[in-house]
Amino acid sequence: MRLLFITSNEGKFREVKEIGKGYGHEIEWLRIEYEELQGNTIEEIAKKSADLLSKEVKKPFFLEDSGLVIHALNGFPGPYSSYVFKTIGNKGIIKLMDGVENRRAKFIAVIAYFDGKDVKTFKGEVEGEIATEMRGEHGFGYDPIFLYNGRTFAEMGDEKNLVSHRRRALEVFFSSIG
Repeated sequence: MRLLFITSNEGKFREVKEIGKGYGHEIEWLRIEYEELQGNTIEEIAKKSADLLSKEVKKPFFLEDSGLVIHALNGFPGPYSSYVFKTIGNKGIIKLMDGVENRRAKFIAVIAYFDGKDVKTFKGEVEGEIATEMRGEHGFGYDPIFLYNGRTFAEMGDEKNLVSHRRRALEVFFSSIG
């Protein structure tokens, strides 16, 4: 099945395209910059974004929004992950975590799918920790500071696609559409 994926992030598109192949889906990229909406949850932001884009894009599509949730920071940056990354980046997160023993965190991904009439959401999560320094050459966003089983997502390369929050959300999504 051919599916239209909306994102302005090339790294995210490559990851989704690769995962989609494993499920027999051909992912077509519609590169659109759209307003970075705010909300109380990542799911709310993904749904609002899809609702907004459904007024422009009249055929079925999906998009993905994700966030980093740090337990010791009461879930921060969570739904503000994109803004926080653009303003303080990975170095800022590491600085905020300086001296913090509880480094547990999770990545959450939400797929919002517009089927031509309604928007449905699909969620995936992966638990990990925040590293004390940036590590790795691959990936994007918070990948260099998110530890999964002792390695950052940025150190895992394509292996990340087997365990990521995005993969988990995509598995639920792809399973629901056949």
